[in-house]
Amino acid sequence: MEEMEVVKSLAALAQPLRLRVFRALVIVGKEGLTPGTMSDALGIPAATLSFHLKELMNAGLVTQERASRHLIYRAAYDRMNSVLGYLSENCCQGAQCLDETTAACKH
Repeated sequence: MEEMEVVKSLAALAQPLRLRVFRALVIVGKEGLTPGTMSDALGIPAATLSFHLKELMNAGLVTQERASRHLIYRAAYDRMNSVLGYLSENCCQGAQCLDETTAACKH
């Protein structure tokens, strides 16, 4: 993944409503959500939600699929995983970052 793609993704997530929308899509999984369901669940007006969904799609973090008369939005897990991979690539210069005791306490 290129640095500018990572920056674009992180910039999209650096807005509170977009972060909430993306997290909701990650939580629901592959089933995805319709805009109406997201609007109701998150308390975001439809026009505002539409704007933020377009920004997330532009950053490659969300996909859109038409199912009959409905639009289904899903988190783009491949993109999310690529961003996370880029951020953690060469973490701790290849050494284990946390010892087993510390890692166990984090859970």
